[in-house]
Amino acid sequence: MAAIEERVDPVRAWILAAIAGTVALLGGALAFPQAVYDRFIWHYFWGPVHADAVGARCAVRAGSDVRLLDSANACTAAIDRGAIVAEPGYTVVSEIGYAIILLFMLLGVWFMLRRFDLGRNRAFFFALLPFMFFGGALRVVEDANVALAAGGEPAIAYPLSTIIISPVIYFTVFAITLAAVLGSVGLARDTRFDVREYSRPLLWAGIAVLAGTIAILLALAVGTRSVAFYPQMSILVLGITTLIAGVVWAGVRRFIPKLTYGTQGIGLVILWGHTLDGVANVIASDWARAIGLPFAYSAKHPVNRFIIDATQGILPPSLTATIGTAWPFLLVKIVAALAVVWLFDETIFEESPRYAILLLIAILAVGLGPGTRDMLRATFGI
Repeated sequence: MAAIEERVDPVRAWILAAIAGTVALLGGALAFPQAVYDRFIWHYFWGPVHADAVGARCAVRAGSDVRLLDSANACTAAIDRGAIVAEPGYTVVSEIGYAIILLFMLLGVWFMLRRFDLGRNRAFFFALLPFMFFGGALRVVEDANVALAAGGEPAIAYPLSTIIISPVIYFTVFAITLAAVLGSVGLARDTRFDVREYSRPLLWAGIAVLAGTIAILLALAVGTRSVAFYPQMSILVLGITTLIAGVVWAGVRRFIPKLTYGTQGIGLVILWGHTLDGVANVIASDWARAIGLPFAYSAKHPVNRFIIDATQGILPPSLTATIGTAWPFLLVKIVAALAVVWLFDETIFEESPRYAILLLIAILAVGLGPGTRDMLRATFGI
């Protein structure tokens, strides 16, 4: 690896790869617009964003025209006649695409961290924790925007609203986080300021953007009819998550202590974040009305939908009517989190601490971000 880096600058190679990929995608879209843009880029990526941004049931593309439909039957009819139909949410293809982009971006971030000699200690991980909550909360602002538009109240218009819709929101959150990291490093390295560790101002910057986002949602709940406030959702999710994660972690520390030696406190946060995702899904899917919410939610992610469908197919309706169908997703999240904790042993942190911490940040984000969105979306009745 070192010999290769002596011949090729990894940062330059990453930039060239990004440019080459972008040019290839744009070139394919121009050369084969129907196959590359209509049936791939628009169908799996931009079409769902467009439909989600305006609160449509689906978007149908015919040539250069896009029709937005609000009826499930109309969307099904369009699919049956072979039209290109994009629905809000994710597909297997889009999630694979986002995963590839995420891995590529992580590689670029890693090169940046090495260039600035950042991210070698665990404080960097904990300093970024508020930004993961912020990503989920910001997505709920867009959900609120769609609800406001449906209610005839002022809203952020399309296409500006796409900056806070998946997957564009990831770039928005990334840009804000990157600015906070660079600003915090600048403060720590500027002798005019008494800032010894960049992690401290970074943590407060994350808390500030998160608090600002929550304040926006609270203001909408007070000042509009389309956004409500059901604090019991957040209270229950946070309380149950903390209870489950605490019990599981205590059990692991008691019976399999070696599993926690590598990650230490980070491992508990990983478990807590993914447990929150599972708990939020279970409550929103199966117990929303039981806790006093006037609505229920359905799963949007393919994995979650698959688990719910499998549970319904395996267990009798009389049993699922009592225990629900989303609880296996919580078990999967807990097991997956513990598997990650097991994989990140002491050796990984000793040999490449920066790489280990960066991967753990990404692993936590893919659980805590969606979980925060599901929790806050139900909390504000969106």
